[in-house]
Amino acid sequence: MNHTTAPSAQTDRFVHDRLPPRAQWPELRYDLPELRIAPQVNLVQQLFDQVRARGWIDRPLFRTAARTLSYAEAEREVDRMARMLTHELKLQPGNRVLLRGGNSISMALAWLAVVKAGLIAVGTMPLFRARELGVVMDKSQPAAALCEGKLLAELQDAAASRPFVRNVLAFNQPDDAGSLEARAAAQPDRFDACPTAADDIALLAFTSGTTGEPKVVVHSHRDVLAACQAWPRHVLRATELDVVTGSPPLAFTFGLGGLLLFPMGAGASIYFADVPYTPEVMVRLMREHGVSICYTAPTFYRQMAPHAQAIGIPSLRICVSAGEALPDATRQLWKQATGIEMLDGIGSTEMFHIFISSAGDEVRAGAIGKVVPGYQARVVDENEQELPRGQIGKLAVIGPTGCRYMSDPRQTVYVRGGWNHPGDAFIQDEDGYFHYQARDDDMIITAGYNVGGPDVEDALLTHPAVAECGVIGKPDEDRGMIIKAFVVLKDGHAADAAMVKLLQDHVKSHIAPYKYPREVEFVTALPRTETGKLQRFKLRQQA
Repeated sequence: MNHTTAPSAQTDRFVHDRLPPRAQWPELRYDLPELRIAPQVNLVQQLFDQVRARGWIDRPLFRTAARTLSYAEAEREVDRMARMLTHELKLQPGNRVLLRGGNSISMALAWLAVVKAGLIAVGTMPLFRARELGVVMDKSQPAAALCEGKLLAELQDAAASRPFVRNVLAFNQPDDAGSLEARAAAQPDRFDACPTAADDIALLAFTSGTTGEPKVVVHSHRDVLAACQAWPRHVLRATELDVVTGSPPLAFTFGLGGLLLFPMGAGASIYFADVPYTPEVMVRLMREHGVSICYTAPTFYRQMAPHAQAIGIPSLRICVSAGEALPDATRQLWKQATGIEMLDGIGSTEMFHIFISSAGDEVRAGAIGKVVPGYQARVVDENEQELPRGQIGKLAVIGPTGCRYMSDPRQTVYVRGGWNHPGDAFIQDEDGYFHYQARDDDMIITAGYNVGGPDVEDALLTHPAVAECGVIGKPDEDRGMIIKAFVVLKDGHAADAAMVKLLQDHVKSHIAPYKYPREVEFVTALPRTETGKLQRFKLRQQA
């Protein structure tokens, strides 16, 4: 369905001019009434206005152990920051602003202020070093950078040789008179949102790099508002009474949606921890602060399970797993510990958030779920033809959000014929449920059999000696590929030949025998991105 456009308010056309040609864009569909966004809208202003219209403006938005900020108080802080960025720093709509920090109230306020001012938010992972920050800067050319005080050194190193970064301000730096908060405090607490067109750019998101070189994804105000009306409305169904927390960084679209924008859309509140999360700390804090919705990756749920069972989290009602495949062994372990059926989902940075998922009574063992209302999905062959139900193929998705890379030839790999191709192998069953098999490049073809690495990982994780594992295909002259497992053992278990045989026999007894790992290598840790995703391409390089 076509949508009405409005004149752009972004005078800096740097990102607009680097979008792919229109012929390479995905088709965007707005088939549900709630997905039809006004042609001129600022997403941050819209989120606050929705809360105000429902009478929730004085309800809590941000919580920490030391501080609670209502929606009204947060809006005033956002307005001061936005005014400082535009009036004092003289930033113009369309300028990019790099954001660097852990999940905190100040980080969230800064992101909202940037976007309300018509600027373009460029989130970066807190653990990035100067070299990685330099790559982000070179691609996005930010005019300013807002950085948590304790993370300033690496950013200053990167910015020193890049004169286009004209301003660097620290936040969460209470004694610094030049900090973001101190300079904003001198500003009036009313700011008229930049009159952005819905198709103006709100953010640049760098992909997490599970398959190598990160890509720069462009999302508009319309994209984000449409995403807020899809999975959160139809599957998550948060309410104004919910308290939300989790581990994914706000720099990652999974975290940005789950831990900032989607709760705001529901009038809920967000708890940010003042201390680093460990599995036990996260469980204790969720109990202490009445958390009802949690977002994290399967690995962290697995590590939290024994603490959740021992301590209990009576307020918890929804547990969202995304970022990587959810092994059924982890789902069952968490359900045994908490009584909660985990809410699984698959999304991508390119699509902004989750587009296949199911909750509650709709959950089916072994399946991620059904397509989220507002999206369509199908399993296709190499010629883009939809396959019969029950056959393995490649996932193709279309809906109100879609992939647009900035200055990247890989656009034509992700978007073909208007459909988005996230790079995942799936089976769709007769009832419409999608069953994840592997990343396209993780599908192992051994002696003519197609084997999904996550299927083998799931079987291995049911063995009591296995803490973590990653499975890949290793080239083999006789079989084309063999299945190789990298295994992290729990303390007290010997990494020896007897354990290899034990694990191989265990897999054979749980899934088809041809899927057992012919090689098992014991390691102390698996390569993961900062968001917790397993980097199988590094395991393939290692093999």
